[in-house]
Amino acid sequence: MKTEPHILVVDDDRGIRDLLQEFFRKRGLATSVAGDGAEMEAVMRRTPVDLVVLDVMLPGRSGLELCRELRARQSPVAIIMLTAVNETTDRVVGLEIGADDYVPKPFDPRELLARIRAVLRRNGGEAKPLPQRQVWRFCGWTMDCSRRRLVAPDDVRVELTAAEFNLLHTFVRCAQRVLTRDQLIELTGGDGGISYDRSIDILVSRLRRKMEDNPKSPKLIQTVRSGGYQFLPEAVAE
Repeated sequence: MKTEPHILVVDDDRGIRDLLQEFFRKRGLATSVAGDGAEMEAVMRRTPVDLVVLDVMLPGRSGLELCRELRARQSPVAIIMLTAVNETTDRVVGLEIGADDYVPKPFDPRELLARIRAVLRRNGGEAKPLPQRQVWRFCGWTMDCSRRRLVAPDDVRVELTAAEFNLLHTFVRCAQRVLTRDQLIELTGGDGGISYDRSIDILVSRLRRKMEDNPKSPKLIQTVRSGGYQFLPEAVAE
């Protein structure tokens, strides 16, 4: 029976790989390492992985390409990107294509560990079971919060990252209210992948692509000019 989260560190710097592997293992996290995309895929074929720490600058396929490929095949694995300290573009693109969080280099391993634990909690990897199942229904959609599952009106499961699920849950709980970006950050906890104004906009765009027939003419999440966002349907909890 699985008792601890499994972390995969993908970085071409052997010193960083060795440091993080030892640091995480001493703190109760099963840890594997890889130097590039091919090694990453080999590890993921051998064993289930809960979270990938993925460097942007890799030989061959970049971290951004690997992140995009994982999300394209609807992998539910959580992803934290490692980016150069001044590369804001990498951070924005990483969030847009499905990363759950990012940490700039150079970094303190303790900060990275805190980010990992926060993402795993949002994914359910380190969370205590909810005392009771809570299901929300809206416009034919079903959102099961205890299982962290979203099912479309056609009964097809839609895979969401931890940050996407948290934001949608906030919208559903506050259905038909106009929420500013600051309010959304506060209501979602203000950590990890939802930590600044631009991340809210990116996550809304990602939700629209996954949930709307026409993302440019949304029927679920409406942009309110000079206000923020409003979740339009009525949501019913069971």
